[in-house]
Amino acid sequence: MAIKLYGYPKCSTCRKAEKFLQQRGRTFQSVDITVAPPTKTELTAMLAQVAGKLQSLFNTSGQMYRDMNLKDELPKLSVEAALDLLAKHGKLIKRPFLVIDGRPAAVGFDESKWSTVL
Repeated sequence: MAIKLYGYPKCSTCRKAEKFLQQRGRTFQSVDITVAPPTKTELTAMLAQVAGKLQSLFNTSGQMYRDMNLKDELPKLSVEAALDLLAKHGKLIKRPFLVIDGRPAAVGFDESKWSTVL
């Protein structure tokens, strides 16, 4: 099982997710989401995982989200435009972002959900 974990080194939730994987003996590739965000293909697949709820992919508590006024602007964006924005700006993506065997598996850290997908 190939596991890729997109996260941010200073994010405490991302560190919890890493610890969760390590405690279960899982080997994973850690990717700094701010340097190399998930691809548009991965984001599109994750959007399907969250039942098309675009806002579920956004880090709504992040500074960049607030600075870009996305609370008001996101409803006006097309899905395509929103995914382009996420693919360009990793800080906008809710993290951690888990990919297993090339398929997005989870966004955000929820121990019970992660236990299920692993």
